[in-house]
Amino acid sequence: MQGPSPDTLYPLPGFPRAVFLKDVITRPNIEVGDYSYYDDPDGAERFEERNVLHHFEFYGDRLIIGRFVAIASGTRFIMNGANHAMGGFSTYPFNIFQGGWEEGFDVNTWLGQSRGDTVVGNDVWLGMESLIMPGVRIGDGAIVAARSTVVTDVPPYAIVGGNPARVVRMRFDEATVARLLEIAWWHWPVDKITRNLDRIRGADVTALEEAR
Repeated sequence: MQGPSPDTLYPLPGFPRAVFLKDVITRPNIEVGDYSYYDDPDGAERFEERNVLHHFEFYGDRLIIGRFVAIASGTRFIMNGANHAMGGFSTYPFNIFQGGWEEGFDVNTWLGQSRGDTVVGNDVWLGMESLIMPGVRIGDGAIVAARSTVVTDVPPYAIVGGNPARVVRMRFDEATVARLLEIAWWHWPVDKITRNLDRIRGADVTALEEAR
């Protein structure tokens, strides 16, 4: 057994609302790892268009999603292009309306506010209608509760929720988290993952370490 091919667009037979995301990504500024999926009954194939907002190639920021990430319906990523220049008295984007209002606008006052890449680690679960703000980094193994707004970095194996999202609790103690990050099973070859599914799905970190 090898599991589904990561190149399969619809990995669940008879269930076209779920797609392996890397197979629908066309933008060079979005990277998605194997087996990460998006579930949406209204056309998961349109993820780039409807779920990654204000993402302009010239701005330079990237959306990076790791392996084995589960993304529920309505999750959205707000990218740095959504920001308005905030260095002066007004945040109104006069320049985009042209008609002379673009004169004298220094684009660097806008570009200089970038918060950098938005990064989702491996084995992350993003709950329904969660909102991820620019430059956020979500650690491996984290869970984001439904309808949460993530404005700051999320530690590995944390459960966060709310608006703004805050750590509700850690999934495991600090020592176990360190061991899991060292094991990093999501980087194993797929045949090794397949052989060790019981250990990965289980709760015995020592047994998982023995499979390394």
